[in-house]
Amino acid sequence: MQFTEFGDGDERVLFVLGWGNRTHHENVRWLVDELVAAGYTVDVGTIPDHGSDFDAGYVHPTQRHHDATEPDRILSHSTGGLVAAHLDSAVPRVYLSPWWGMASEGLLERLTAALLIERPVIPVPFESGALGDLATERQLRESPGRIAPAFLRTVADAQSRLPDFRAESVVFCSLRDSVVGVDAIGEHAPAERTVLYDGGHELFSSSSRDRTVEWLLAVLDEGPAALTGPVRTGAASAAE
Repeated sequence: MQFTEFGDGDERVLFVLGWGNRTHHENVRWLVDELVAAGYTVDVGTIPDHGSDFDAGYVHPTQRHHDATEPDRILSHSTGGLVAAHLDSAVPRVYLSPWWGMASEGLLERLTAALLIERPVIPVPFESGALGDLATERQLRESPGRIAPAFLRTVADAQSRLPDFRAESVVFCSLRDSVVGVDAIGEHAPAERTVLYDGGHELFSSSSRDRTVEWLLAVLDEGPAALTGPVRTGAASAAE
């Protein structure tokens, strides 16, 4: 795990990125800059692309950083959302398209996830627009092209023991998401704590982000209470 600090605000956000995200990617930096402009200090955690022990390689390093910096909020995306769900923390959490379940549970995925091979040998071709219509060529080029079976296995294990959803948490997701299992999000997060946006897997790589970020910042500031206010253009609670 690698952590990079941005901004100098009075309140601190621990932002755990997803698989393949980098702090220098334009769309990631767009969201980080929005958080900094809102007055936060942002600790961005970049996760390893290939690990075979989810707790040792992902959860424990993030927990140590969390305990050392004492964030006021936790924000996470995709695989980072699986990491964040396993953290021992009392602070509010906001999840962006968390990877709480596989997008496909076919026989091939189950077999390869059971293998102990730690080399990235399984191709991961993203469908056009899967990340979002603003995904850049550089972002796609620098994303890992292959994934390790051992990584899939340890992710599946972490998903199988997902902690209970905390009442102070909120999830943002898109029903068009083909990267993670949207059904797993629906099974784990109550409808009244779920906000839908129009776009791909990455909110920050989707053109609706300029509208949705208003609600995201409100939720970071106010917690779930922000969901009971007026509906903001471009996002709507799944309960409505």
